[in-house]
Amino acid sequence: MKPLLSCLLLLSVFSKTGAQTTNEVYLFAYFKNNGQDGLHLASSQDGYSWTSMFNDKSILRPTVSKDKLMRDPCIVRGGDGRFHMVWTVSWNDRSIGYASSDDLLNWSEQQDIPVMAHEDSAKNCWAPEIYYNASSKEYMIYWATTIKGRFPATDTLGDNNHRIYYVLTKDFKNFSKAKLLYDQNFNVIDATIQKIDNRYVMFLKDETIRPVQKNLRIATSKHLTKGYSKPSAPITGNYWAEGPTVLKLGEEWVVYFDKYRDHKYGAVASKDLKNWTDISDKIKIPAGVRHGTIFTVTKAEFEKLTAGKIASK
Repeated sequence: MKPLLSCLLLLSVFSKTGAQTTNEVYLFAYFKNNGQDGLHLASSQDGYSWTSMFNDKSILRPTVSKDKLMRDPCIVRGGDGRFHMVWTVSWNDRSIGYASSDDLLNWSEQQDIPVMAHEDSAKNCWAPEIYYNASSKEYMIYWATTIKGRFPATDTLGDNNHRIYYVLTKDFKNFSKAKLLYDQNFNVIDATIQKIDNRYVMFLKDETIRPVQKNLRIATSKHLTKGYSKPSAPITGNYWAEGPTVLKLGEEWVVYFDKYRDHKYGAVASKDLKNWTDISDKIKIPAGVRHGTIFTVTKAEFEKLTAGKIASK
């Protein structure tokens, strides 16, 4: 399961992250420890140096699933203007968490969405994310699941056998049946998708353990829900990386990720999505941050957020 920066994804209605304007502030949604205390936020004016908000206290505590965790939070701003969030509720449940908010402080009642309940052999639902498709006015929720025996040819390549699955919804009440989104014959988790020019770009973690990969790669498609390519060569270095989250800074695409074995964050940057430079020495992340996502809010929304109080529920 990814620890931060590949799942609270807050976008405008028209793009997933995109370049920041002078009227915007970056936010970073993440969890700490095992996710038991819920959602945390950090802010940044430049996309490189981050400061925890609310003295690094949780702004929303998890209430659903038997384990009541809130790992890998991912938020998008939907067509209705609200912030929609999904998260990992447990290490081994067949469901994901969902809630929505107008201001990031006051949240709807949390839901436990049983996206893989129909798969008796499914072991988990890890690191869900949301992509809002403005043209169809639909949300695609996607995540990683291992289903015992589903991919026997590659079962020996990892301690689990994850693939990326998805459902579609317009109202977070009615959902399509889960379908396979990405399978290129290897163990894959922590996908996050950006619309870049005329293609969809999936940043993902190669979870193969024999031989060890544990790195980030890229796949592309002309279509949101199908046709993703074989993965690129690794874009991260000789360390274990997971939980990618992506933003545009100037002319560069920057991928933040969790160096989870080293208990710190890293980042790589590229102008062409092919040639990557490690810029980990340029970023400053609060201690304890784990798998989350970066998004933008307006300065007015940020000021209202910082002036607000964490809801008691």
